Amino acid sequence: MISVTDVSKVYKQGALSIAVLQDVTIRIERGEFLSIMGPSGSGKSSLLNIIAGLDTPTSGRVTVVGKDLATLSDDLRSDLRLQQIGFVFQAFNLFPTFTVEENVGWPLEFLRIGGGEIAKRVREVLDQLEVPLSARARRPAELSGGEQQRVAMARALVTQPSILLADEPTGNLDSKTGQAILDLLRTFNVERNLTVILVTHSAFAATYGHRTVELCDGRIVREVRAEKAGGPLESLESLQGQ
Repeated sequence: MISVTDVSKVYKQGALSIAVLQDVTIRIERGEFLSIMGPSGSGKSSLLNIIAGLDTPTSGRVTVVGKDLATLSDDLRSDLRLQQIGFVFQAFNLFPTFTVEENVGWPLEFLRIGGGEIAKRVREVLDQLEVPLSARARRPAELSGGEQQRVAMARALVTQPSILLADEPTGNLDSKTGQAILDLLRTFNVERNLTVILVTHSAFAATYGHRTVELCDGRIVREVRAEKAGGPLESLESLQGQ
């Protein structure tokens, strides 16, 4: 599904060169739930942006659903994101003047889907994420953090992507609400065979993955496989100690 091969990313600041990723190689299978951990500045979000085609590596190769991102134009990379990739962020990134339904439905307008089908898909995904009917005409400021994240997930899933990229999706939530969001990610991973890549600081959140990759200073320093899908990690204590 996703192949990252010998990827490095170097930023130039005057005479300085700052390497945020160094020779990173990862293979991610269709339907896999991958957790990526590491301290701030370790390169987690940079890696996610490169997989999404939002940024380009200084060297190395990235393929997503069989397409080499380096060979795609900006427009084709945008089409790939729209059709294949959903995004969930820590900050929700909802449009403040849009209602819940408008926030969820707007990506479908770029797919040239008719209004009736848009309304149907929006209703179905909000039902799946258990967003109350009473909340759907509200704007983000009128919702709780957990409700906003459910809406953000609905927006990410309404296009029926094959890949979901989640960058610290529980970072602004209390532990109970965060666990509910993680449970939803696992549910969609299992029921839709959705490939999920979760960036997180939380060792508990990482246990939802089939596999956890740990980054430090832009390099992969540890890889741990779960004993069973969505189960405790073999080396959870070592991850918690970071």
